[in-house]
Amino acid sequence: MSNNYPTAHINASPKDFAKTVLMPGDPKRSAFIAENFLENAVLVNDVRGVRGYTGFYKGKRVSCMASGMGMPSIGIYSYELYNFFGVENIIRVGSAGAFQKNMNLGDLVFGMGASTDSNYIRSLGLPGDYAPICDYSLLRRACDRADEKGYRYHAGQIVSSDVFYNSDPTVNDRWARAGILAVEMEAAALYANAAMAGKRALAIMTVSDQLVTGETMSAEDRQSSLCDMIELALDIAQ
Repeated sequence: MSNNYPTAHINASPKDFAKTVLMPGDPKRSAFIAENFLENAVLVNDVRGVRGYTGFYKGKRVSCMASGMGMPSIGIYSYELYNFFGVENIIRVGSAGAFQKNMNLGDLVFGMGASTDSNYIRSLGLPGDYAPICDYSLLRRACDRADEKGYRYHAGQIVSSDVFYNSDPTVNDRWARAGILAVEMEAAALYANAAMAGKRALAIMTVSDQLVTGETMSAEDRQSSLCDMIELALDIAQ
């Protein structure tokens, strides 16, 4: 592990972080996790308003820190956590838009692999098209826990996109035909960084938008569904 800390993005030391970090995109959601799920939570980073906390969940030491929006942002934070701060597991917790008709608002999505339209993977300099995937042990724990809780979930391929407002109206249909479950904006970079560092990652998303039917979650439903997702992620923290 490098001693290249603190960094320009994380003003902390390795002892400040647990081995597992939950990463929502929004700094306010990181604060929400700390305030509502963790005991004795301590703020360990607030550089650029990207709040990171460490506390205890059912006796386990766990951290949570925002990733920001998009692959360049989570790419920086996850790289530094893995390589400079001794973090072993990062679990992304966020929302996604569903591409398949059988997926309902509030369903959980476990990203087994993350396709992407980004150049992030090419920056690794590998001699081909690298396919970033999650850690199987985290995925299995997530599926088992979701079965125990009776949650509806879908495990499969997702796509991490750099583009939120796409000018091509056919793009969603083309990803859907390839079997892609849902779209989000971070997992491919997270999975790639985990693989290159020899660490573990899993992206857990809640379906907040059904892109086939046009349905979208109410603010109340979004909050309760996100709580289920956060609790499941904390349950599988190692």
